[in-house]
Amino acid sequence: MKSAIYGVVAISAAAVGFAVYRFVLAPVVTPPAAEVVRTPAEQLPEPTTSAVSGIPTELPEFSLADRDGKVTSIRSWSGKSMIVNFWATWCGPCRREIPLLKEIQKTSGPAGFQVVGIAVDRRDEVLKYAQDMKIDYPILIGEQEGLDAVNLFGLESIGFPFTVFTDQQGRIVLTHLGELTKAQSKVMLDAVMRVNSGELTPVTARTVVAQQLSELHTP
Repeated sequence: MKSAIYGVVAISAAAVGFAVYRFVLAPVVTPPAAEVVRTPAEQLPEPTTSAVSGIPTELPEFSLADRDGKVTSIRSWSGKSMIVNFWATWCGPCRREIPLLKEIQKTSGPAGFQVVGIAVDRRDEVLKYAQDMKIDYPILIGEQEGLDAVNLFGLESIGFPFTVFTDQQGRIVLTHLGELTKAQSKVMLDAVMRVNSGELTPVTARTVVAQQLSELHTP
């Protein structure tokens, strides 16, 4: 049964591709390869409904066992801007981005950010890998329970890695499907900080980030 679960996840991940970018509740949904011209965020009206049905506006509640076996809620880090990263030891892009997540926790932790890894994998393999990689941020672990947690975000397809960025109020600002790069993470972290300061709303932050990321990929 476990191998079947991982098989479904791997097939889905391959189908969506690890280079696909998704922004929760995005005001414009455009294929990744399209060239986008967007109106500046301050000129856009706030939509009254989600452009992507089923995706929550706040971090959903779920609990999984931590490395010590203690069942822990994802909302245990109240008041923090969360970076919730769904991953697995068998996922190559997941493994590659772990050093970046460690760096983010070290450099952005003092600014109120908290990285939490959600390992959708076998517990023994996660514990060994976390020790080998010296992962120093919290990890919650679950197989089917981990998949159930991913489903709470209303994804049409499951792929890893999948990362969720929230503000200090627990509102979902951004999501990212695929391996996160340092340049992308800087854009996203800066946007969350601007939401925390009141300069942007989560909706306008998504528009700003989409524009900035498109510029990163412009030749």
